[in-house]
Order: sequence, then structure tokens, then C-alpha cells
Amino acid sequence: MTAQTFPAGSSAKDEQPIPKKIVWIGRILSALAALFLFVDGAMKLWKPAVVLEATRQLGYPESQITVIGVVLLTCTLLYVFPRTSIFGAILLTGYLGGATASQVRIGAGWFNVAFAVMLGVLAWAGLWLRDSRVRRLLS
Repeated sequence: MTAQTFPAGSSAKDEQPIPKKIVWIGRILSALAALFLFVDGAMKLWKPAVVLEATRQLGYPESQITVIGVVLLTCTLLYVFPRTSIFGAILLTGYLGGATASQVRIGAGWFNVAFAVMLGVLAWAGLWLRDSRVRRLLS
């Protein structure tokens, strides 16, 4: 048994190239999502007072902030490298799903809940625009 890379009836030759303008829009969207996530992960390692307080409000112990930051930074690094970007996006989806659930659990306002969801949408939209592999998977 062999694995097929392309859906039946298609091949790499049939694939239409993505216009450069669209690829750059995807890169910009991906960079915006990644930049926010890198800053958030770094803040969890640095642990300023605002991060400590926010983490406590979400119900997580202070001892877990570093672990959460390392997980976030690892997922984001996987997302920014083209070879592992799909895997990184899947992991970020799980991370942001947990962030959304945490916000819902504490009864946070709609903005906090929507922000985590929209960050995930932004990451996937950027990836879809810049990566033909994602287009093939989702078409």
C-alpha cells in the first residue's frame, strides 16, 4: 500500500501557482499572528506582574506559567518554519482552543473569547494564502 500525496486525479503539475501578491498577504497575516504569539510566549517566560495576575485570574498556578510559555513558543516556532507550518498551525489551534475555553470558563467578556478565536483564524488564513499544501488539503 502506498500513500498518495495528491487527491485522486490531480498531481503537482495540475497545481496552479499562487500569485505573489496573495503569498505576501499570507506571509503578513502569518507574521502578525506569530509576532503576537512570540511576544505572549516571551512574556510568560519573563513573568511581569500583569502576566502573573492574568494567569492567576484564569485559574492556573504561577508554577505553570513557564511551561505554558515554552509550549506556546514551541508551537509558534513550528508554525513559522515552512516545513513544519501545518503541524505548528494544528498545535496552535489546540493551544488557542484551550485559551478560548479558559476565557469562557471564567466568564470573560466577549472580546477576550473572540480574540483567541480570531488569532487562530488569522494564523490559518495566513497559512492558507501562503501555502499550496494547505490549499490542497482544504479543497
